Amino acid sequence: MLAIRPFRRLWAVTAVASFGDWLSLLALTALATQLTSGYQAQSFALGGVVATKLLPALFMAPLGGVLADKFDRRTVMVTCDVLKAALFLSIPLVGSLWWLFAATFLIELCALVWIPAKDSSVPNLLRRTDQVETANQLSLVMTYGVAVISAAGVFALISKAGNIAGWHPSPTTTVYLALVVNGLAALLTAATVAFRIPEISGRSAERREAAPGLLAMLRDGAQFVTTTPLIRGLVVGIVGAFAAGGAVIASARLYAASLGGGDAAYSVLFIALFTGLALGMVLVPRFSRRMPHHRLFGVAIVGAGTSLLAVAVAWHLYLALITVVFVGFFAGTALLTGLTIIGAQVEDAVRGRVVAFVQSIVRVDLLASMSVVPLLVGLVQSRTLTLFGQTAQVDGTRFVLLGAGIVAAGVGVLAYHQMDDRRDRTILADVKRALRRSRHGEPGLLVAVEGASRHDTAEQSERLVRWLAEQGTDVVLAGRSAADAARAAAAVSASGLDGQRARALVAAAVRADVLAHEVLPALRAGRVVVIEGCLDSPLARVGDELDAADLQRLGAWATGSLRPDVTVLLDRDPSHDPAPVTGGIVDAWQVQRTLTEMAAADPGRYVRVDADGDPADVAARVRELLAPLVARVLPASEEARTG
Repeated sequence: MLAIRPFRRLWAVTAVASFGDWLSLLALTALATQLTSGYQAQSFALGGVVATKLLPALFMAPLGGVLADKFDRRTVMVTCDVLKAALFLSIPLVGSLWWLFAATFLIELCALVWIPAKDSSVPNLLRRTDQVETANQLSLVMTYGVAVISAAGVFALISKAGNIAGWHPSPTTTVYLALVVNGLAALLTAATVAFRIPEISGRSAERREAAPGLLAMLRDGAQFVTTTPLIRGLVVGIVGAFAAGGAVIASARLYAASLGGGDAAYSVLFIALFTGLALGMVLVPRFSRRMPHHRLFGVAIVGAGTSLLAVAVAWHLYLALITVVFVGFFAGTALLTGLTIIGAQVEDAVRGRVVAFVQSIVRVDLLASMSVVPLLVGLVQSRTLTLFGQTAQVDGTRFVLLGAGIVAAGVGVLAYHQMDDRRDRTILADVKRALRRSRHGEPGLLVAVEGASRHDTAEQSERLVRWLAEQGTDVVLAGRSAADAARAAAAVSASGLDGQRARALVAAAVRADVLAHEVLPALRAGRVVVIEGCLDSPLARVGDELDAADLQRLGAWATGSLRPDVTVLLDRDPSHDPAPVTGGIVDAWQVQRTLTEMAAADPGRYVRVDADGDPADVAARVRELLAPLVARVLPASEEARTG
C-alpha cells in the first residue's frame, strides 16, 4: 500500500494532522484551566472546551461533506489547513479564554470540512477497490494509535524541556509553544497537499461545475443515505454500536466500583477496550476474505451487543476485562468494515456527504448516550435480586449495560438484513464460514499452480498431485489450461469477438465454469484440489491491454468469493521455456511480469518458487514449501473422506 506514492504522501499528511489534533486537545484543555482560577471555574472551562469541540458536529457536519463533493478537494483541504494554522497561532497572541473557545469552535469547523475531503479522496489514490480496507486500517492505526502516543510524548517533552535546559517557563508558556508547533504542523500538511498530491483533486473541474447547488446537494445526500439499503443499514448499525459504546464509556467508572475496583480498575478497563479495538482492526482483512463486508458489519454489531451482555453479568474484574476486550474487538471490526464499505461501494460524487453524515451520527450518538446513561443509572440505582434462594445486590450499571447490549444486538440483526443481498444464509452460517481456516470457506484445500509457461504449470501440477496421492490425500487435478485455452478460442471464434478485452472476458467465463462445476463440488466434499492456472495465468496470457489491477478485479468478479488457499507461482526465465506462449519471448516476459505484479499486490496468497533447472528439483522445492500446509490439512481430509 505504501508503495503507492500519492497514498503514501496522504498517509503522512494524515499522520501529521492526527498528531496535531491530539496535541491540540491536550494543549487546549490545559490552557483552559490555566486561564481561569478556582476549582469550579476550571471545571466549567474544561467542559467548555469539550463542548465547543462537539457542538460543530451536531449541526455543521453534513455541510462539510457537501463542500467536499462540490469543490476541488485539494483546495478544500489546503484552505482548511491554512485557516487552522492561523487560528492555532492566534491563540497565544490573543491570550484570552473567550478567544480560546471561539478559536476551538472554528478549528473544529475546519476539521469537519477537512476530514470528509480527505477520506473521500483516498479510494481515488488506490489501484484497486480491495485496497480500501488496508488503507483505512493504516489510517486508523495512525489516528488512534501512533498519533495518540506521539502527541502525548511531545506534549510531555515540551512541558519539561524548559526545566531540563535550565529555563523555567510558566505552564502557560509551554502550552503556547505546543500550539505554535500545532500551527506549523498544519502549514506543513497544507504545503504537502498543495504541491505534492495533485491526485486528491478528484473529479474534473467540468463535473464539479455541473454539480447542483449546495442545498440541492445536501438534500440529495440525505436522500441517498435514507433510500439506499446498504447505507441505511450501515447507519442503523452505527447508531446501535456507538450507543452501546457510549453506554460503556459513561458507566465505566461506576461499573469498576461495582467490581470492587477503583481508579486503577477504571484505567485497566479502558486499556482492555482499546486493546480489543486494535485487535479488531488488525484482524478484519482475515475475516473479510471469507465474508462480504456488508455481512461482516452486521455480524460485528451483533457480536458487540452479545459481548456487552456478558459485560453486564460479569462478576469478577478478570472476567469483565475479557468481555470488554471482545466488545472492543467487535467495535473495531465494525468501524473498519463500515469505512471500507463507504470507500469501496459509494460513488465518488456522493462519498464526501456520506462520510460527513456518518461522522455526524457517530458524534451525536456518543454525546447522547453519554448524557442519558448516567441519568438512567441514577434512576435505576442498585437493586436487590433473589435467585434460587440467594440474594444479591446488583448495581444500576448492570441493568443499563444489559439493556444496551440487547439494543445493540437487535440493531445488528436489523442492519444485517438491511444490507444483505442474499437471504439463503443465516448469520450463524456466515460466522461458521468466516471461522474456517480456508480462504473460500469450504472444508477442502485449493492449491493453484501459476506460471508463464503452460508446459511448467502442467508438469508441476501433475507431480504435485502424484505426491499428494502418495501421502494418502484425497486429491483431484482440475483446470487443464490447454483445454481451457481451446474452449476460450472456440468461444471467441464462434461469437465473432476480437481484441484482448474480449478474450479476457471469455477466459474468465471459461475458468469460472471450471471452478463452479469441478472445483467447488470437490472442495465441499473435503478434497484437496490442485488447479493448473486458477485465473491469474489464463487472464495474464490474453495480452497487455489490461493491467494487473484490472485482471484481478475481473478474476474476483468471475469467481465470487472462491480464492485459492495458496498459489504457487513458478518463477523462471521465459527464454528457457521449451514451449513458449504464442507471440514469442516478448509476450512470455509480459505474462511473467503481470503474474509477478499480482503476487506483489497480494503476498499472503502466493509462494514464489524458482522454476529454473530440472523439473524434479523444482517439484522438490514446491513440496518443501507446501509440506507444512498439507500436514495441517491431511487430518481434515481424512475425516472428510471417512465421514
